[in-house]
Amino acid sequence: MTEPGGCCRRAFGAMASVAVARIRSQRAKAGSFGARAGVRPAGAGVGRSLVWYGLAIACAISVSGCGYALSGRGSFLPAYIRTIGVPTFTNLTTVFNLETMLTQKVRSEFIGRGKFQILPQDGGVDALLTGEVTTVTIAPASFSPEQLASRYALTMTAKIELRDMRENKVLWENPSVMFRQEYEATSGQNAVDPSAFFQQDANALERMSSDFARTIVSAILEAF
Repeated sequence: MTEPGGCCRRAFGAMASVAVARIRSQRAKAGSFGARAGVRPAGAGVGRSLVWYGLAIACAISVSGCGYALSGRGSFLPAYIRTIGVPTFTNLTTVFNLETMLTQKVRSEFIGRGKFQILPQDGGVDALLTGEVTTVTIAPASFSPEQLASRYALTMTAKIELRDMRENKVLWENPSVMFRQEYEATSGQNAVDPSAFFQQDANALERMSSDFARTIVSAILEAF
């Protein structure tokens, strides 16, 4: 396996060697001329050469990119994958409608990337994304001077798998994706379980689902 950044270092080294050889050659010529003329060379031409070669090296490296995509632009998925099936996730928790909200948000996040056709079924697709929410827990994260919970920390754990249906192999998986998010406690809120919390703050479920979907899709699609 090629060491990350190795191609950049080799390219830089090769161009640097050429630059050094060129500069030494110019120095030798300038020194010879100065000796014959009785004048000490100023070395301005050498300095300019060094600047130009430095710019050339930087440009070459930035253009080639050495095979590494910019953050948020790369995708390691096979080129033949055009359709991804995202059936409704399995919900093993007591949070009502969590699986529906999560699935909708994941589909929307994929669609927003504009690369794939997202379908709700598990057949007739190039790749299949399945999810199973295993746990959702809630705990106070901070307290007010009156010792009342002022912030809550929600933690969700899920099992996610993306499978290549043509080759029948796993492209990406995480059997224990853990997502943690903190929320401000609303007035009079005193939740001791996730279901009660989401009932008191209806927007929290949507916010958590959106953040979770963004995290999952980014982990799958973005290569660094």
